[in-house]
Amino acid sequence: MTANLEVRDGVGTIRLDRPPMNALDVATQDRLRELAEEATRRDDVRAVVLYGGEKVFAAGADIKEMQAMDHTAMVVRSKALQDSFTAVARIPKPVVAAVTGYALGGGCELALCADFRIAADNAKLGQPEILLGLIPGAGGTQRLARLVGPSRAKDLIFTGRHVRAEEALTIGLVDRVVPAAEVYEQAHAWAAGLAKGPALALRAAKESIDAGLETDIDTGLTIERNWFAGLFATEDRERGMRSFVEEGPGKAKFL
Repeated sequence: MTANLEVRDGVGTIRLDRPPMNALDVATQDRLRELAEEATRRDDVRAVVLYGGEKVFAAGADIKEMQAMDHTAMVVRSKALQDSFTAVARIPKPVVAAVTGYALGGGCELALCADFRIAADNAKLGQPEILLGLIPGAGGTQRLARLVGPSRAKDLIFTGRHVRAEEALTIGLVDRVVPAAEVYEQAHAWAAGLAKGPALALRAAKESIDAGLETDIDTGLTIERNWFAGLFATEDRERGMRSFVEEGPGKAKFL
């Protein structure tokens, strides 16, 4: 297998495993979609970590494999490529990327599919596709611009340059920089904390934010309102409010 799903303390770790650089070939792309769908289905997975191992997150696509593809082949493959990454982005649970070493091209695009990114102090991120005469094809032009703004996204995509961890933190490409040895445990701890929270409310928050970003504010407010009202039908809402009234804030335990 080029990737696997390991579950501990309510956290499912999607672990890339294609040494030495976790190049994202077709088989790995398809496997990512399968694992994202599995993490979505499984009730014992309440949050997700994306991880490539101690040395590298993912150094990008398998260039030798891509070089052999002509236009017709890529017309067919590009939709499956995007669908694989979109499946990760649409996991209806909190997702954190634990980024070590290189996260380039498709690796950076995979990290962009997470809700939160924790990077090693030695991490390097970037979208170097322009150096191949290409543009990002797994969501980079869209998710990167939404995350860091169009000007910064154009700088990275136009030049293909690598961004070190501290600059990535400054521009909002990552959310936390920690020593390399601590990346996975901090990512797992972040996810495990959220795994104890109200699953439906977390899903509602994620879908409201993500769907709202794709539309006008009035439609976004409607999405929020519908989710907000709908949560009043859940046991988690009853449990949370009862705990607040009887015990004070922040003490509710959710199933």
